[in-house]
Amino acid sequence: MTLPLTAVSGRAEEEQTYRILLVEDDDADALLVEELLYDTGLSFELTVEPTVAGARAVLAERQIDCILLDLHLPDAAGTAAVTAVRDLAPHNAVIVLTGLAESRAGAEAMAAGAQDYLVKGKVEAELLRRTLRYAVYRSRTEHAAIQAQASRLRAEENARLERGLLPPPMLGTSTVTVTSRYIPGAPTALLGGDFLDVVEGDDGLLHAVVGDVSGHGPDAAALGVLLRIAWRSLVLGGHRDGDLLNLMERVLVAERDDASLFATCTLLTLQQESGTATLHLAGHHEPLMTTDRGTRPVSAAPGIALGIMPGLCHWPPTVVPLPASGALTLYTDGLVEGYDGDTGRRLGTDGLLSLIAASAASDTSDPAGPAARIDRIIEQAQALNAGRHTDDLAVLHLAWGRR
Repeated sequence: MTLPLTAVSGRAEEEQTYRILLVEDDDADALLVEELLYDTGLSFELTVEPTVAGARAVLAERQIDCILLDLHLPDAAGTAAVTAVRDLAPHNAVIVLTGLAESRAGAEAMAAGAQDYLVKGKVEAELLRRTLRYAVYRSRTEHAAIQAQASRLRAEENARLERGLLPPPMLGTSTVTVTSRYIPGAPTALLGGDFLDVVEGDDGLLHAVVGDVSGHGPDAAALGVLLRIAWRSLVLGGHRDGDLLNLMERVLVAERDDASLFATCTLLTLQQESGTATLHLAGHHEPLMTTDRGTRPVSAAPGIALGIMPGLCHWPPTVVPLPASGALTLYTDGLVEGYDGDTGRRLGTDGLLSLIAASAASDTSDPAGPAARIDRIIEQAQALNAGRHTDDLAVLHLAWGRR
């Protein structure tokens, strides 16, 4: 029998339509099951396949709520059939159809993962109705519980990672206002390898870093946490500039388990007394400077990302004069590599500057603080991207004076 059959009951007693896959190689038994389904009064869509291989094709192309499974198929039998179907559809309800003489087959099938079993020749419409509804409800409840548990574990893991990747700034007497954001690339994703930190040293200088480890997932996040902690420890130990980056690269090379992994970062040392900031770029974006005249990228000498050419890189410093009142924004590429609406282009720095300019214009009538402005810009960038790019993003905003 090679019979993909779809039938829809016309006597529905309830709104839900059950999508049922019957895996049965006996035409007569398949017809009996279909007639019983009509007698249940349930609304259903029935697809019949004679083999597990045929069921695989159906499950790959459409949603199924319940699988009615015969235990004697041409390509699978007994609990092996149950195991094969559960592997194909781990979150679908499975009801096994057994013969009158198979007294133990039903219990063994349930032990192998089926929700329930029915004995051919002893099934009435009301029993089929109750069994099918209960099996689907139980399967959905179990799946929802698994998803909820996975969400809880993911949230707990993100909370642990966030403490390592996004620590509270260590500030002393500095009057700089620090605002930071870290958002995973997808609502249900783990945080990745972006990291940031701010530390005020004993010399009164404010040090900041924003970085991004290549790759995604927990391994990148763990390496990001390690680099962030190494940066803070080295800064507090008095290391600065190229020496600091060289030591961070040595840590990266020593700790990575894949030689292709690298990290980009921006180092910033802000000295308010002299009104200057010193920048070091290691394969990272230039920060943005905001003044009374608007926002623009800071022109800074580029350097190579950490881990690309270990021990052979030089990261030239760039000294930037600071206005009496202003802000510097450091960010990772997740903020600008998403798409710019339906244009087919990436947002890029120019698109980000347009969002910032529009946000600043709206602030004239409804002034907002830096946190609200950053949140608004991130929301707008994510709306334009519409989920097509799923990289994490981190933003660090340092403001002084009236900004």
